[in-house]
Amino acid sequence: MRGDGFTQTTRISNCMDIALSLDYKEEDLITACIRKERWAQKVLYEEHYPKMMGVCLRYAGSQDEALDILHEGFIKVFKNLHRYEPGTSLNSWIRRIMVNTAIDYYRKMVRRRTEDIETAYDLSTTDADALSQITEKEILQVIQELSPAYRAVFNLYIVEGYSHKEIADLLKITESTSRSNLVKARLKLQEALLRKNSLGAEKANVTNYER
Repeated sequence: MRGDGFTQTTRISNCMDIALSLDYKEEDLITACIRKERWAQKVLYEEHYPKMMGVCLRYAGSQDEALDILHEGFIKVFKNLHRYEPGTSLNSWIRRIMVNTAIDYYRKMVRRRTEDIETAYDLSTTDADALSQITEKEILQVIQELSPAYRAVFNLYIVEGYSHKEIADLLKITESTSRSNLVKARLKLQEALLRKNSLGAEKANVTNYER
């Protein structure tokens, strides 16, 4: 009986631990992560995984590369949580680490080359209605098909809002190269998206004809 009672008490205690782990405030979660408590690290990882994976996918050339960046990023997050300033956006803080990790990954994997261009210009699509029909998943796929150099500049400028000077400093390239890569990235994206849209229209026409 004593053994049964001990086991029952242990089970109750374990259940209480789980309940306490699930009922937390952000500052408590961060404190627990700093103490390297596994339940807290798991919760933080799972809470921010979807958005951060989305960030990494935009910089990566494949799902595997994105996972490498994501995992490396979370290692940095857990190592540096003591530097996080309470009261600021934790999501933004983690996102900044993911972007910086993606840039580090780019530096390791890409052989940098300089291309000069005197002027850069913005592209405007002549088929905005057609492009609007393309799904977010298809757009992400096209971005991943860009070269690492074009993909990095496109994401940093268009998505993250960095200036060409900041991008040049981050990627160790010239500002003119940054502008050039952005123009070329936009051209390739436009061509690829319009091509996807045309293929989609052709398939739809074939399907309707067969009916």
